Amino acid sequence: MSDQELRGQGRWEEALARSADPLARADLLNEWALFGGDADARKRAGDELARAEALIALGRGRILHERYLEERKEDPRQLELFERALELARSLDDRGLEAQALFWVGLVHQVVHGNSPASQRSFQSSYDFAQELGDTLTMSYAARHLGFVDLDAGRPEAAWSRFEESVALRRADGFLPGVAAGLLTLGEVAAEAGRVEQARELLLEARTVAEQVGAEPFLRRIEGALAELP
Repeated sequence: MSDQELRGQGRWEEALARSADPLARADLLNEWALFGGDADARKRAGDELARAEALIALGRGRILHERYLEERKEDPRQLELFERALELARSLDDRGLEAQALFWVGLVHQVVHGNSPASQRSFQSSYDFAQELGDTLTMSYAARHLGFVDLDAGRPEAAWSRFEESVALRRADGFLPGVAAGLLTLGEVAAEAGRVEQARELLLEARTVAEQVGAEPFLRRIEGALAELP
């Protein structure tokens, strides 16, 4: 039976089970509230719209972050959007959404403000919540940036372990652009430590993966790192 047929028969709960899109779910729930007189459906519709608002805030914040990476000019709306997403996630008690928002809040502090200590709590909470839910992609991002926290604090061994964990998680997920980025970081850290042959091996693998998936920005950085090796 199609989704439309389920709606036509007033089988809203079954139709809801087929959709993960919060806007589509809110539409169904509003219909249920109108025609079924279900007060709980109205509340659930509001929750779905709040979830959609949080996702939109994350998406808009990411656009501003990517613009910052290109222009190196901070837009204060970036942090505001991520903090709004975090506020909404917490109001919904949605740990998965909270894990994502926490990561991006931490990223602004670390990358935009250059304040790794201020980012650590956000990254660690993001990692912990994602681990509870089995969200290995978010774990890989949080682990990677916890590695940068360790590196900035003079803990290279702890940082290396975090970077390796991030790459392993991304390999398991088949997230090859992320694998290329992670291998680049490992190569750069190895080169900085004077482990030239290890660095070369890691960077060559990073180049192969980046070429495979067309990760051009990272490919340029990889080529630059290889050119600097003695």
